[in-house]
Amino acid sequence: MQTNDNTGRGRQELAYLPVPFPKAPPKEPRFTALRTWWQEAWEEGGVLHAMWEDVLSAPKDGLHHMAPWLRAVLMVAGVSFVVLMAQAAGEVVLQGLRQLLTAAPKVQVGVDTSHGVFAVVDQPVRTYIAQHSAGLPVAASTVYTLWLLTGITGLVLGCFSRNNGVRAMWSAWGAASVFMVWTATPATSRPLAAGLAVLAWTLLSAFAMRGLTLRRRVVGRPAKVSVKPEIHVHVPAPAPADDQHPRSICPFRD
Repeated sequence: MQTNDNTGRGRQELAYLPVPFPKAPPKEPRFTALRTWWQEAWEEGGVLHAMWEDVLSAPKDGLHHMAPWLRAVLMVAGVSFVVLMAQAAGEVVLQGLRQLLTAAPKVQVGVDTSHGVFAVVDQPVRTYIAQHSAGLPVAASTVYTLWLLTGITGLVLGCFSRNNGVRAMWSAWGAASVFMVWTATPATSRPLAAGLAVLAWTLLSAFAMRGLTLRRRVVGRPAKVSVKPEIHVHVPAPAPADDQHPRSICPFRD
């Protein structure tokens, strides 16, 4: 008789049982870990404590013996300050030059805007610039202002810097000024006006060419050679005496 016991037929035996994973330990709160690091850093031998000791000993150690990280911070701060100051100064200078160039007086032929001896040089220069700047993309007033700025720059920098390039610029500016005076001055007074221009440029060159010398520079001092007169007398060596030769000692010899 067939039995209806199907208890063990449809059951599937599991070869591997699942292993329970260990639970992770609870994480420490973020601010607690930060507070712990802060306290350890300020303890004896900690990072922040050592850095604070470097800061306190910096005035006594000086720039050459202070901590390298503190010297690097000071150098970066100094360079940043210099860059910011140079940028601000450059903006101020450029703004002043822009205002100077835009507000320059207009150069017109026959208009006497200068007086005295200065007009002998200034008025022909104005006339020359006004006559020859018609086709330029800039106004004649801008060219005249640039001419003045070039002369002032060459005079000041040549007096204080003593640079050969600045002196060359000053020489070219003076030659161009004398040429413009000679060209724009009427023929009757041309030699006198050119002579006064050369005289004025020569007088100002005493300041712009200060320190210029035509002598050859000697780098270093020549070594001093001391000469002591001495008289050497050759004395011949004396001839050897006869007693110096060895003799045979014989008792039977007279």
